[in-house]
Amino acid sequence: MALDARALAALAANPGCKRRAILDGAGVDKAALAGALGSPSAFGQSQFALTRGNAFEAKVKADGGAELLRLVHERLDPAAPPPVDASAPELAAIGPEGRTARTALALREATAATGGWTLLDHPMLALDVAGSAAFLEPDAVVVHPDGSWTVVEIKSFPMLDGSADPAKVGAAARQAAVYVLALEEVAARLDPPPRVRHRVLLVCPKDFSNLPTASAVDVRKQRAVTSRQLSRLTRVQDIADALPDGVCFSPELPVEQLTAAVESVAATYAPDCLAACELAFHCRDRSRAAGAVTSLGRSVRAELGALTTVDDVLAAARGEAGDPRDPAVAALRRAAWLRAEALDAAAPRAESPDAPWTGRTPAAGAVPACR
Repeated sequence: MALDARALAALAANPGCKRRAILDGAGVDKAALAGALGSPSAFGQSQFALTRGNAFEAKVKADGGAELLRLVHERLDPAAPPPVDASAPELAAIGPEGRTARTALALREATAATGGWTLLDHPMLALDVAGSAAFLEPDAVVVHPDGSWTVVEIKSFPMLDGSADPAKVGAAARQAAVYVLALEEVAARLDPPPRVRHRVLLVCPKDFSNLPTASAVDVRKQRAVTSRQLSRLTRVQDIADALPDGVCFSPELPVEQLTAAVESVAATYAPDCLAACELAFHCRDRSRAAGAVTSLGRSVRAELGALTTVDDVLAAARGEAGDPRDPAVAALRRAAWLRAEALDAAAPRAESPDAPWTGRTPAAGAVPACR
């Protein structure tokens, strides 16, 4: 399954989107697909940012990861002995399955050899997602002297005066939570299972320098949410089986044929997708064209209940449709009445939240009926 932790975190945030699930599961280049559809994506990192991030990670891991281990010791485990002469096993192997097996062996050996520190640089982990194995590669995993395991995330955005952009920290925490889940699967196969720490280490540049600093981030909430959402994902094979025969997502197809192929898989667009998916602009345009209330945000969609389109919402507010016993319909009619009264506009309006508009202006001092 062609999924990384970033994609899994995005899927967990929007588990109802079958379109992203099938495209990520098939390894489709969504950026190229968005460009071919005429809605190029602004999502992703620039080449400069990637180069800067790689250079910073190399600096953090220099000298056998001495600085990284110092930060882990300082921020997460100060009571343990200092990380002197830490072990750094070789994790090279053939293919992702081979690297996953080699990582599991290194973790088992490091856990058994308690008393020392071990740094696993870019280990390979496997996580079962909707019946398929997703191979994940965290920046690092540290085994503590007590045998517990910690995920390390290295990011190139700065920490200014000890704090970083909350949105970026949140995204890093969701990504780290995926690694924690994968590590827990490895730990569960050992007897006794070692402890996977739920406080991960986030390493970033300090202020405006290239010097590393770190913060411990508790990802228990993100781990619980991600685990629950991933368990709700529809199996990719089940989505593929429901596709029409001959569907292809190649960006080289004619635009009409490619659009029909993409639209054959249901999407669940929300504004959050703009920061997480290359197809967000295409899906937003389609959602707006259909008048879907999801384009206004998940919280709005949840409040409106069975009203799924903007036309349905407006009709309910005008008293032209909807069950007045529905709390969402009642609230919309009350809001429309109050707005009309406040504006004192000449447009038709309702005399009460439960009555259709009659065209009469509310009497002075009239109060809408409360339910």
